[in-house]
Amino acid sequence: MGQAPASSRRATIGIVVRAVASIAMLALLLPRIDLGSILPRGQHVATVRWVTIGVVITLLGFVLSAWRWQRVLAVFEEHVPLPRLVSHYLAGQFVGNFLPSTIGGDVLRVSRVSNQVGSSATAFASVVLERMTGWVILPLLSLAGILLHPSLFELGFAPRFAVGLALCTLALLVLVLIAAGSTGLAGRFAEHEGWQRFIGSVHVGVDRLRRQPRGALGVMGTAAVYQLSMVATVFAATRAIGLDISAYAVLAFAPAVLIAQVLPFSLNGIGLREGAFVLFLGPLGASTTQAVGVGLVVYGMTLIVSLLGAPAFAVGGGRRRLTVVEDDAGSEAA
Repeated sequence: MGQAPASSRRATIGIVVRAVASIAMLALLLPRIDLGSILPRGQHVATVRWVTIGVVITLLGFVLSAWRWQRVLAVFEEHVPLPRLVSHYLAGQFVGNFLPSTIGGDVLRVSRVSNQVGSSATAFASVVLERMTGWVILPLLSLAGILLHPSLFELGFAPRFAVGLALCTLALLVLVLIAAGSTGLAGRFAEHEGWQRFIGSVHVGVDRLRRQPRGALGVMGTAAVYQLSMVATVFAATRAIGLDISAYAVLAFAPAVLIAQVLPFSLNGIGLREGAFVLFLGPLGASTTQAVGVGLVVYGMTLIVSLLGAPAFAVGGGRRRLTVVEDDAGSEAA
């Protein structure tokens, strides 16, 4: 009984620390920007148009991510209708962006989809693998953008940092995938009970992806389309701010920002995301005000779409499957 409150306290402390870090990063940036000139003057129609395009792309991206999630669940031979997964995904986005509690959006998604598949371990593994496949695609997109436009290396530190971040991310993911796919590492937990079965379930998913090339290709394909939609959202944000930056440059640097903003050093990426845009867009001619503006517009688009998850969060996750697998029966009885 004492473990749960202790875990809750640690999670709360983590949120507070990240919130303080976000405030500190914003405090460093705010003296260097002119809030009144973030949006270009005399171009209100163009700004509204590009923001609207960005919001639509962001919504489409969430649908694509739910589709990727569905492809992952198919690897576990589970089928959940796409509209249901979109509802869960939006509810998770709402929780993650508007309710910064100790229960994150991914935790909510695991809880909700376990009602459909009848196994919390499978639900957990599906969310982990859905996230992991996206992380594989992001560094590849960044490297592709730089290779397609090698003159970006003339900008100095920014492109080299993007390449280094992409290679480090790929290296880390390779290690994680090797561990998850290893029978002697994650695989040894496949038959365990309790929390260890979650690790084993991830192993089962990785192993099935390896044995089902078509299924793996489908998951990676949907992940690539989703991440490209996120890059397109950043491109729309640059246009909303009035920046004329090439699509190749956005392809090279936007994934690096998306990787950086999910690092556990800030609250919802606030401050860290804006600082990353200053780092990567500054050499392209963007002022600090414009670069921070891009970050705020991207975040604003996400918040607008996340609001659509409020009804889904309020309604709940639907009925639980009647046939509950044995590995969950004990936990429910407890």
